[in-house]
Amino acid sequence: MEIAPDLIEQIVAHAREEAPNECCGVVAVASAELGDERARAMDVRRARNVHASPKRFEIDGRDALAATREFEAEGWEIGAIYHSHTHTEPYPSQTDVNFATNWPGVEWIIVGLAGPADAEVRSYLIEEGIIREVALEQVPA
Repeated sequence: MEIAPDLIEQIVAHAREEAPNECCGVVAVASAELGDERARAMDVRRARNVHASPKRFEIDGRDALAATREFEAEGWEIGAIYHSHTHTEPYPSQTDVNFATNWPGVEWIIVGLAGPADAEVRSYLIEEGIIREVALEQVPA
């Protein structure tokens, strides 16, 4: 996925604001580009983590529905789900893998806040329990 640096900054800011709990949200892509590794991120929407937990997230269904409606009005759709890992590296957990079955075809952007340095942001496709890292290419807005 291609993504502008300011969208990455919004995701990382959300992760830091919600710490020590995990944050979550969605990323829009143009509908025709869903599933295309060169899809371009158009916008991000924060969502509430219904668990408000440092070790688990689940997007509030109302927030997901509202984002879907807003995105569709623009000709976009959800191309990625993002969340943070506040105590571990940005790699999908088994819980993430299980949750991915509800969202086929979207990327999973994970912000790692566990290290002492800057946040680490990585993206994955999770299909049928198989995790594959994909490029998250920062491009100008």
